Amino acid sequence: MAEDRASFWSDADALAAEIVRRTQGDIRLALPLGLGKANSIANALTRAACDDPAIRLRIQTALTLQRPRPGSELERRFLAPAAERIFGRYQPLLYAELIEDGRLPDNIEVCEFFFQVGQWLGNDYAQRHYIAANYPHAFDRLVQFRPNVVAQLVAEDEDGRYSLSCNTDISQDLLETRRKGGADFLFVVETNSNLPFMGRSAVIGADEADHVLEPPGENFELFSVVRRPVSLADTAIGLNASRLVPDGGTLQIGIGSIGDAIAQALRLRECRNEDYRRLLAASPFGGDLHEDHQDQFKTGLYCCTEMLVGGLLELFEAGIVRREVDGAAIHAGFFLDCRDFYRKLAAMPPERRDRIAMMPVSFTNALYGGEAAKRRARRHARFINNAMIATCLGAAVSDATEDGQVVSGIGGQFNFVEQAFALQNGRSIITLNATRNSGGKPVSNIRWSYGQQSVPRPYRDVFVTEYGVADLRGRTDEECIAAMLAIADSRFQEGLLREAKEAGKISAGYEIPATRKNNLPETLKSWLSGPRQEGLVPAFPFGTDFTEVEQRLLPALSLLKKAQSSKPHLARLMLKGLTTGDRHADCLARMGLDGPLSLTERALKALVAGALAESEDIA
Repeated sequence: MAEDRASFWSDADALAAEIVRRTQGDIRLALPLGLGKANSIANALTRAACDDPAIRLRIQTALTLQRPRPGSELERRFLAPAAERIFGRYQPLLYAELIEDGRLPDNIEVCEFFFQVGQWLGNDYAQRHYIAANYPHAFDRLVQFRPNVVAQLVAEDEDGRYSLSCNTDISQDLLETRRKGGADFLFVVETNSNLPFMGRSAVIGADEADHVLEPPGENFELFSVVRRPVSLADTAIGLNASRLVPDGGTLQIGIGSIGDAIAQALRLRECRNEDYRRLLAASPFGGDLHEDHQDQFKTGLYCCTEMLVGGLLELFEAGIVRREVDGAAIHAGFFLDCRDFYRKLAAMPPERRDRIAMMPVSFTNALYGGEAAKRRARRHARFINNAMIATCLGAAVSDATEDGQVVSGIGGQFNFVEQAFALQNGRSIITLNATRNSGGKPVSNIRWSYGQQSVPRPYRDVFVTEYGVADLRGRTDEECIAAMLAIADSRFQEGLLREAKEAGKISAGYEIPATRKNNLPETLKSWLSGPRQEGLVPAFPFGTDFTEVEQRLLPALSLLKKAQSSKPHLARLMLKGLTTGDRHADCLARMGLDGPLSLTERALKALVAGALAESEDIA
């Protein structure tokens, strides 16, 4: 189906009409994961199918990016004035809006193998059309799908070359398969001047694209992922994990506040080593580490990761990630982050940016194919990923609730766990917060058992919470249970121990050591609140798009959200808010509550003021 020469378009709907003609109205569309979707083309094809029921449009993709829709009046007041500043002027995907509103017509089908976290919980259509697949295996699923159109966002340089930029992940392998005659599809690209031009293997040949959309006017802004504040618990997790990373090794971390916390701790270890050691020495949480790396980096780290995230880029900029493999300090399959991340990449001199090599996930997530070279490169690998829940026997739950509702997807997590076991001196490190809030109350994220497992217990290795490190590899079930209890929140330790004893999996006479019975938020606060106030471990270590006022509002609104299911807590907050005076006037003005008129607005004002006061007490 590929053409000899690319044709150029400025009108997405006209291009869609040509695609309909070339495919005879039966379109099997493959879109890259995350940022790399050709939104204008996808939307034009969706509109065409909505207008003409005779057109059949089937889409396979992953990680469809959407701005959050406010779930409450307070969320609306917070997000509405800042949406474009925080998320960018990103062009929404029409098929996602139709799914969200329950209006997707029968002649359009959308299947995804990874979700934006929490986006499709409770959406029956999305949940029914989810494809469970490890990231590298999604390529095989796409080959079975036999796409006849692949549409991707690309970067263009001054010489007219195209780069796959943010999404080499599966696209590289699809194009290689087409070159070898194993696939036949139209490769349709949309240029976007905001996309950083990544060189090396991300550059595609001039003859690869069949159709090129060059939208007139200003290109849409790239989706900006909001940097969340790093909590004290996240900070502790980052410090604990950073001690497990040896100099000269290989590193992979994920996106989010815990990933930022790990990068923050590694940067502290390198740039302020005395402060770093002092902070670790002050930890009130006991436990013996199998390894403890606190020295600065003499050789530096090499990164092999499916996702290039802001934390890794910060480590690269700080010179911590500098050990090179084939001329690259970082090999990554795709990237997605905030606008500052994109600006930094784009502003780098090309020769420095070329030290970041975008590769297919078949390279980053697996050892097969050039295995000997990969083994030599990925020495002392530390693959650090996050989980929602862990069991006392060492299983990790990262992608779904107990009833099968998909929160996100397995992505490449299992691949990196598997690599850790296959590599000499490799380790899989799973991080998680010890507790979370549910129904206004804290619940343990360490459970005796759970109905879904992302990583089964035979692959148990290292778990890290804010309360310490549990090294489970090669240990008996009884030893694993004891180690996991030692890093659980102390409010839940005895209940978990009782379940383990009832199951006959730990000695009836076992008791939790006294040194591990102080795993509590108050203890954590006594350790880290001072260093936070000193600026040693800030809540936003790599900057934020939130203003100073918004940064103060974030913990207050989070506290309010958690309090929604507790009438006594809400009443307490309202009473506190009525007595705080005008000290939060700037925050209330930002929420449009500085001059409330209705009873509802007065109640909201009191609740927000009370939450601001209480969050200050907690900090």
